[in-house]
Amino acid sequence: MWTRSFSLYFGARTVSLLGDAMMPVASALAIGEYYGIAGVGYVLALWTASAVLVMLFGGVVADRIGARRLMIGADAVRVLTQGTIAVAFVGGAPPYALLLVMAVLSGMAAGVFEPGVYGMVPLVSDDPQRANATLKIAEAVTQLTGPALAGVLITLTGPVVVYAVDAATFLVSGVCLLLVRVAVPTPEPSDVLSDLRRGWEEFRARTWMWSVILVWVFWGVLVIGPSVPLASQVIGSDYGWVMAALGLGTVLGGLVAIRLRPRRPLAAGAVALVGYVPAPLTVALGAPLPALMAGHLLGGCAMAFWSVMWSTSVQTQVAPDVLNRVNAYQVAGSVAGMAVGQAVAGPVTTVVEPRAFMGMSALVTAGIVAALLLVGPIRRLGREPLRAAEDPLPATACATT
Repeated sequence: MWTRSFSLYFGARTVSLLGDAMMPVASALAIGEYYGIAGVGYVLALWTASAVLVMLFGGVVADRIGARRLMIGADAVRVLTQGTIAVAFVGGAPPYALLLVMAVLSGMAAGVFEPGVYGMVPLVSDDPQRANATLKIAEAVTQLTGPALAGVLITLTGPVVVYAVDAATFLVSGVCLLLVRVAVPTPEPSDVLSDLRRGWEEFRARTWMWSVILVWVFWGVLVIGPSVPLASQVIGSDYGWVMAALGLGTVLGGLVAIRLRPRRPLAAGAVALVGYVPAPLTVALGAPLPALMAGHLLGGCAMAFWSVMWSTSVQTQVAPDVLNRVNAYQVAGSVAGMAVGQAVAGPVTTVVEPRAFMGMSALVTAGIVAALLLVGPIRRLGREPLRAAEDPLPATACATT
């Protein structure tokens, strides 16, 4: 698996994930010092909204020019935005309007970068499942180290250095991607609306795919989206230890996914999601710290295994010439549900006590597992690409770049 192309892509993705993991903490501490919680919230919300708005078009462009080229461009934009913010902090409080503009540009870059993440894996590895599992482990490690690194740098050196380091991570990512050589599609002439329509048709034609995303919207709204703000409020000062256990579980889940190759990947991933039930359940029950950590360790393992099974299924069941567009639709659907869940977390606490809501999240998780397994195309989807009516259109010619 560790070919030159995959090694370079692994390096690019890991360093980029580290930069992504640093950003929320850097923004909260650096921007919050001058503009308060509301100021931080507006910057992060604008970043997320910008990413979602351009994600579908990012998939279209990636299928036209190749995901690698678009990802390099996105990294270049983020080097500029994070570097500009670093310079702006040199004189003290940067203009808030500048922070908002940089949030929009950085969010748009992240939005066009994301569809290519899935699309690049089959191009740099002949074993997508092992590659996805390995990348999932790297993601878990960066989610643990990125916030801690940002916090330490802010404390010891201030916002200038932390934003400069953040910019450097995207520079390294871009250079690594520049050195990768992969095949890119040579699409037939078409317009943007036709490309978007083709992506939607490919997405809609796969019952197993849109069924998962439909179920996942409920998961995002009722489980994952509200989990961080609500669980952190209930757990309090021990929340960092609980998140560390979740990250360790994610690493373990990735290791399991490297070795275990089920004949029905989505069915196996759905069954594994039962392991996530203890995460919100232990919070709802007010369990002691060891039980909370054990529950989240199991939850992280379950989520990582499902994520690898899902990513691998998408990459092996969709033709390369439309993969980035289809990815854009499924990622946008997943993120939309999570964003709604994050938005309603605050207002819902005025109606439902946080621990009661977390108990409901545990029940919803069990319902999500049942819903996934009740859908025949999800339950029956195998490892081999479909050759029936749900097959995509034939791939076009490819050129090497």
